[in-house]
Amino acid sequence: MTKKIVITGLGASSPLGGTMRESWEALLAGESGARTLEHEWVAQHELPVTFAAQAKVRPDTVLERPVAKRLDPSSQFALVAAKEAFADAGSPELPSERLGVDFSTGIGGLWTLLDAWDTLREKGPRRVLPMTVPMLMPNGPSAAISMHFQARAYARTVASACASSTEALVNAYEHLQAGLADVVIAGGSESAIHPITLASFASMQALSRRNDDPATASRPYDVTRDGFVMGEGAAALVLETEEHALARGARIYAELAGGGVTADSFHITAPEPEGMGASRAVELALEHAQASADEVTHINAHATSTPVGDVAEVRALHRIFGERVRDIPVSATKAAHGHLLGGTGALEAAFTALAVHERTAPPTINVTEQDPEAPLRISGTPMPLGDGPQLAVSNSFGFGGHNAVVAIRSV
Repeated sequence: MTKKIVITGLGASSPLGGTMRESWEALLAGESGARTLEHEWVAQHELPVTFAAQAKVRPDTVLERPVAKRLDPSSQFALVAAKEAFADAGSPELPSERLGVDFSTGIGGLWTLLDAWDTLREKGPRRVLPMTVPMLMPNGPSAAISMHFQARAYARTVASACASSTEALVNAYEHLQAGLADVVIAGGSESAIHPITLASFASMQALSRRNDDPATASRPYDVTRDGFVMGEGAAALVLETEEHALARGARIYAELAGGGVTADSFHITAPEPEGMGASRAVELALEHAQASADEVTHINAHATSTPVGDVAEVRALHRIFGERVRDIPVSATKAAHGHLLGGTGALEAAFTALAVHERTAPPTINVTEQDPEAPLRISGTPMPLGDGPQLAVSNSFGFGGHNAVVAIRSV
């Protein structure tokens, strides 16, 4: 028997705000988290891209100092978001063996790894911190959350590039369906605004180079789009069976109705041009939700603002929704918060849950001339979704051909 899985807690630390509510309000207000970087290493390395969407609040200013010192920034962000989400869910009381963690990252402890390499080269092996390996491990965020909350059902990590945290949500859905836990803390985190990643993404011409105007650099579906804006942060969702949520009188934001995961098997960085794998992931999510494409009332698109990627996703959406795709309110929120890589899917899923909960689709900023190859219904201001039942999909696609989609329904 299929169980109903619901979302009872949300948390985030993003370029738009230090909490979920702050991030959501800034998103609705049309703010941008992209800013010029003021680090010395930007000029030192003569980087071609000098801006990014850094988190509004540094996680080490929120966590206790002894805790923060033993965690890479990616794990710090994860713990901050998870603590907010769990508190937002009412801090559910349950046996530790019934609490699970599904958390993700695309890259992992990048700062820890490269700082340790610098220390080794400059000061020798004895000065390398003994906690370096535990801090750089990709499972560091899920481990930190598990230990903090004594979550002993399981603590699992998935790393599938920019699809990572959406895939973590799909995994959580499946784990709850399988009865492995009653409550799961799920999401993703990333802290990779670093010279090596900025240089690498710029080298492959994936980043926008609008150094003179960072706030308008991410321009999904605009004819002048020239790449994405690197972001950082984390988002966490508390998921549980409806039975468990109702028994404890929890507030429910929305239902996580289903999820789909597929692979393009096409190219290590480029999406399959016709969006066939992406569309199949949407189909699987709707199949799990026992819903048809005609029921979908909102789409949170992956929409990174790359010339090729945006069009491939539009083709995937057209494959599923046909001409009706022109009428469904679409939000491309990376225009505001940038691309959090392994953390971005969870943040967008949280925004999607709030969208159906508050019956409001977030705006897509910076679109001044919409690409005719992307005939979607987008707006620079919030769009009302109406009072009736809402069903939304949130898309994530990553390097390696990873596709992950979740379906979220109003309650």
